[in-house]
Amino acid sequence: MSSTVVLFLFFYAFLTPSLSQHHSPLNTAYYSRSCPRFEQIMQETTTNKQITSPTTAAATLRLFFHDCFVGGCDASVLISSTPFNKAERDADINLSLPGDGFDVITRAKTALELTCPGIVSCSDILTVAARNLVVQTGGPFYQVKLGRKDSFVSKAESVEGNLPRPTMPMDQMIKIFESKGFTIQEMVALSGAHTIGFSHCKEFSSNLYNYNKTSQYDPSYNPRFAQALRNACGNYQKDPTLSIFNDVMSPNKFDNMYYQNLPKGLGLLSSDRGLFSDPRTRVHVEEYIRDQNVFFKAFGSAMQKLSEHGVKFGKHGEIRHRCDAFNN
Repeated sequence: MSSTVVLFLFFYAFLTPSLSQHHSPLNTAYYSRSCPRFEQIMQETTTNKQITSPTTAAATLRLFFHDCFVGGCDASVLISSTPFNKAERDADINLSLPGDGFDVITRAKTALELTCPGIVSCSDILTVAARNLVVQTGGPFYQVKLGRKDSFVSKAESVEGNLPRPTMPMDQMIKIFESKGFTIQEMVALSGAHTIGFSHCKEFSSNLYNYNKTSQYDPSYNPRFAQALRNACGNYQKDPTLSIFNDVMSPNKFDNMYYQNLPKGLGLLSSDRGLFSDPRTRVHVEEYIRDQNVFFKAFGSAMQKLSEHGVKFGKHGEIRHRCDAFNN
């Protein structure tokens, strides 16, 4: 072999990875040298938190969605407001984000800062925590690429119109997902996150009481389910903490039961029941009812895609010292 060829192979071997990383800085081994215990610390933190607080998985998934849908996956939702800045987490739709989601991120960041200070971003922590907790509740494992930076900006006014609300008509829901680059099929798959977690009664009370002149409740509910919800949520105006599981059949297990509930009128939110009543989305619901593995594969793929939405690199972001505050 000539020296020219050897030289070419040498440069090719060493330059190719850096060239490919230049185009896509995210990779699964990002912390393998700079923080080798990253995965272990994340696994220990999420496992311990989920055991002590079983609502953590759903809380963290919701936090992840609310972060990524507003300006990308950059941990902007974790920033606390100051007298000079009203941050995303204080937008009205984010006020109900559960504390367990924020807490598991804080715990992981604290542990990682002790082991490898200034190395791991809060946005990577949130992304991996969401994946780990999906797996811990019985859901699919999917690969997560790493190397995100944390945002420099978090403003409450940027939230409105970027997040789907349970009362939105299907056209509007589809439009929001499509604006982020997601297909209808991916929207239906991501909605399957409602297989775990709960919703506050005030979020769907308009469907339960004085619905219209002919019915007290939304007739798309199963009648017995509607009556049970009316009884459970009866005191919601005095007690805003009253809540109901999104999937009443297997609320703590990540499975396809959420979809199985929909044809029976057991979808909790209007947006849930809309997935079965709209022919554009029903075809995917029926697909996920038939085969949980198809749902798991679709969910994992959509979560991978979401985790790379609007990611910040290089000088466009930072590694925060604390997840709830920008660096000085």
